[in-house]
Parts: sequence; C-alpha cells; structure tokens
Amino acid sequence: MDFELSPEQSQLREMCREFAANELIPHARKWDEEHRFPAEAVKKLGELGLLAIAVPTEWGGAGMDNVAYALAMEEISRGCASTGVTMSVNNSLYCDPVLKYGTEAQKREFLLPYTAGERLGCFGLTEPEAGSDAAAQKTIAVKKGDQYVINGSKNWITNGPVADAIVLFTMTAPEKGNKGITAFLVPTDTPGFVRMKPDRKLGICASQSCSIYFEDMKVPARNVLGGEGSGFKVAMSTLDGGRIGIAAQALGIARAAYEEALAYSKERKTFGRPIADHQAIAFMLADMAVELDAARLLVWRAALLKNQGVRHSKESAMAKLYASEMSHRVTHRALQVYGGYGYSKEFDVERHSRDARITELYEGTSEIQRIVIAASALKG
Repeated sequence: MDFELSPEQSQLREMCREFAANELIPHARKWDEEHRFPAEAVKKLGELGLLAIAVPTEWGGAGMDNVAYALAMEEISRGCASTGVTMSVNNSLYCDPVLKYGTEAQKREFLLPYTAGERLGCFGLTEPEAGSDAAAQKTIAVKKGDQYVINGSKNWITNGPVADAIVLFTMTAPEKGNKGITAFLVPTDTPGFVRMKPDRKLGICASQSCSIYFEDMKVPARNVLGGEGSGFKVAMSTLDGGRIGIAAQALGIARAAYEEALAYSKERKTFGRPIADHQAIAFMLADMAVELDAARLLVWRAALLKNQGVRHSKESAMAKLYASEMSHRVTHRALQVYGGYGYSKEFDVERHSRDARITELYEGTSEIQRIVIAASALKG
C-alpha cells in the first residue's frame, strides 16, 4: 500500500484545508446554533468541483479518485461537519449511483447539473419502518402505461429540504422481497412530492433533513435507475461507497476535537503548569492521536479498493465502524480535556461531540457494520 499522496491529491487537501479555515470554521458555530443551511458555502463547494470529486470530467466532475474524495471529506468536515455531510450525500449517494447505473440520457439530465453544483441531490431509502432493514420498503410504485404511480414516505432524508432531485427506492413487486425493489430518479418539483419541515436534531444542525411523502406521484418509466427490480443492488453498492465518505467525515470531526484539545492543553494551567504536563491529559492526547491515524489508514484502504473496482463491502464497513466509534471516543476525551469549559457553547468541542454521534447511526448503524464484517469473516 502506497502512503505517498500524489501532487494532485496533496493540492486538493491543501485547497480544502484553506477553504475550511476561511469559509467554514468562522461560521460553523453560528450555523449550528441557528440550524441554518450553509447555502453559500455549498455553492462554493460546487464551484471548486467538490460536489463530484470522483466523477469523470466528461460528466462535469473533478475526475479524481476516491482517496482524493476521502481527503476532501476529512478536511471539509474538520471545518464544519454539516457542510461535510451535505457534500458527502451529493458525491456518494447521489452522483455515484447515477454515474454507475444511469443511462446516457439520465446522466445528461440528472448528473451534469449536479456535478457542476448548479443543483443538489439526495438519497431516499430510509422509511419509518425500514431503517437498518432496507428490504422492508413500504413505498409502492405501480406501473400504469409508460409511467409509475408512487405512494409512500421516507424520513431522515439528508439534503431533503433543499435537494432538486432524489434517488428514490420503492417496491414495484413486494412479493419478490429484495428483488422487488426499484430505484427512480425523481425531480423534487414533481407533483405529489411533499416535503415536511426540517428535522430538529442533536447534531449536524446545519445539515437539513426531513420526511418526504409521495401522494399519487407520477414518474416516467424512463426514470427507472438500473432497471426494474435492481433497486436493492443499487442501494447496497451505493452504501458501500457512501460509508467511506461518512468514515472520512467522522475522522474530520475527531481531528477537529483533537487539535483543539491539544492546543488548549498547552494554554490551560493548573497547579502552576500547563495541563498537558499532567500525565492523565498527556495519555488521553496520545490515545487520541493513535486512534486518528488508525482510522485514517482504514479509510484510505477502503478508498483504494474502490479505486480498483473490486468489492469493498467489508473494508468500507470496517472503516465506517472504527472511524465513527473512534470519533465518539475522541470527541468525548477532548471535552474531558476542556473540563467544565467543554460543556459550554463558547467552545466548539461540545459541537464536535454532538456531531460525532450521528456517524454511528446513518448510512448503516455500527450494528449493521458488524453484521457485514462478521458475514465476510464467517465466509472465510
């Protein structure tokens, strides 16, 4: 495994680090407090090519690889986790399946404007009774002539309140189970597409999500993505890649907390010396540094495997599981380093702690990642 970044990857990382320092960190706390979607920052991400990093240039993307995507996600999430997940959804959960499974006509309509940052996409899989059990879809699509009539609902749809199109998963043949799931590309201004008010959440408060209802929504048959009955395959392969992005997001959140705690430990004094001189604090910082590097290696390995076009379900699950749980531990320790001040909204460490928690839940809970990893191990 080559740990040396290419010049292009290094330049991308530096660009994202600078963008985070100038455009995200100064505003992230206010966006969080006001639950305000960072529309201008997201628009600038599109202008920089960061909303379609691994999409080929002929389809309007940056034409880079998945390691570059992981690097960018870490840096942007280091600045603002809410902006990071908005970027992740458009890259991993929207552009990726459209690129992989879309027809030429679908790519012209549903990919080009989204890679350019002119529009934003979202991913509609989760339902009130179909979270970890993705096969338990209740949203129904019935074919009538050259169109489908869709009824049902989705919830916790990241980017939902602001998206221009959705990769939507439905049941077209419920009696077939997994093989009865079909994916569609649906503009969000389609009659019958009803968005509810944005969710109020513990963390990533500037990343908007919502429940969506479909009421006799008519979608042309040409908008089926990947073929009727192929929806489960589309969803699972998409989530494999999406988990790399969320692992990188968790890494960025944890790194923000670690770097802030490290700086604080050198400034804050107790008993006449910086708290960094106390072994209890120094050991916490040491453990945080080790866990960050370990998580990064897992993320890069999964990204490299995706670059190679080989199956990476286990490796993506390992990266997502370890990075998300590491982020929870590291942000917790960082808050402990700050002591009582860590509990105050005057410091960002409390926000990092709240933001980290979701990474253990979305795009597959930690328990689901363990199921994936265990199944692979038991197969030998």
